[in-house]
Amino acid sequence: MEWLNYHHLLYFWTVAREGSLVAAGRELKLSHPTLSAQIHALEERLGEKLFVRVGRKLTLTELGRVVYRYAEEIFTLGREMVDTVKGRASGRPLRLDVGIADAVPKLVVRRLLQPALNLPEPVRLVCHEGSHERLLADLAFHALDLVIADAPVPPGSAVRAFNHLLGESGVSFFATRSLARKYRRGFPQSLEGAPLLLPLENLTLRRALNQWFDQNAIKPLVAAEFEDSALLKAFGADGVGVFPASTILEKDVCSQFGVQVIGRVPAVTERFYAISIERKLKNAAIVAISEAARLEVFA
Repeated sequence: MEWLNYHHLLYFWTVAREGSLVAAGRELKLSHPTLSAQIHALEERLGEKLFVRVGRKLTLTELGRVVYRYAEEIFTLGREMVDTVKGRASGRPLRLDVGIADAVPKLVVRRLLQPALNLPEPVRLVCHEGSHERLLADLAFHALDLVIADAPVPPGSAVRAFNHLLGESGVSFFATRSLARKYRRGFPQSLEGAPLLLPLENLTLRRALNQWFDQNAIKPLVAAEFEDSALLKAFGADGVGVFPASTILEKDVCSQFGVQVIGRVPAVTERFYAISIERKLKNAAIVAISEAARLEVFA
């Protein structure tokens, strides 16, 4: 087994937390050269740089951020252990780092993650947004506990992770009252030439919608395209065009954005996945998310 010098890790963690060798030296009561030498020793041990100098400041590298997160967990657990041994309840909440793919609607995310916050044991939820590919890379580096996405891990991916289907929903089309009155009758053929607000071409939902348009010989007039589903809905609320969203969100979308449903398309489905490095889910918060998704959100 390869061993790590935890004194070196403590010095690195303190410098990263304090933001400079000088400030960390004051806290640790160590000289600047001594701290610098200890951190160099850790970098040599790990085989990569943990800091880069930007002007007069030290900035963490990508690996440095990963190591810092582990160090944060290690030393927080150490403090908790001491508290427990001394008979003091630490009250430290369980930390859950969740990556959220850009394309997943925020209203769906809120519903999916809420059960983790309802557990008897307190949970500190930390949400990160990004592309599907970047979040999977962070999951592989153990920087995330879970990824919520609208697509599974692609076949042949270098990331060893497991897909847990949370559920699926059909798609509904929404519009302001005036537009709904105009395009509700004769749906879905009424969408021919209607101003539509759609996800970007590279997103899963857009590809499914394009296929459905072709199958039904509908040629929509695309008024605008969006990567962010919340921005898409905001434009829809302003009456710029008709827009799609998950059928399970109908009440939320109508209430929050002041729009109406003009029609439903069960043939176009959105699927949502919890992606983790665990084949069998064990984390209590993640289990709560998965079970509530199946039994409540997508029931």
